[in-house]
Amino acid sequence: MAKMLEIIGLVLVAIMALSFVGAFQSYGIDNGTSEVFWGCAGGALMIIIYRKMKRKQEEKTD
Repeated sequence: MAKMLEIIGLVLVAIMALSFVGAFQSYGIDNGTSEVFWGCAGGALMIIIYRKMKRKQEEKTD
């Protein structure tokens, strides 16, 4: 599960970087801080928070 979340997070960060520099302008998505950028940033942040909560929960049970 952890490896899958890392891969998903890496893909989200890559899409976020590409949308920031304007790689998706041909699809009608503005460069800079567009909706795609913030969506990917939020998704990556949720993965980080989820993994931190799971790690804290595992420490409590040990």
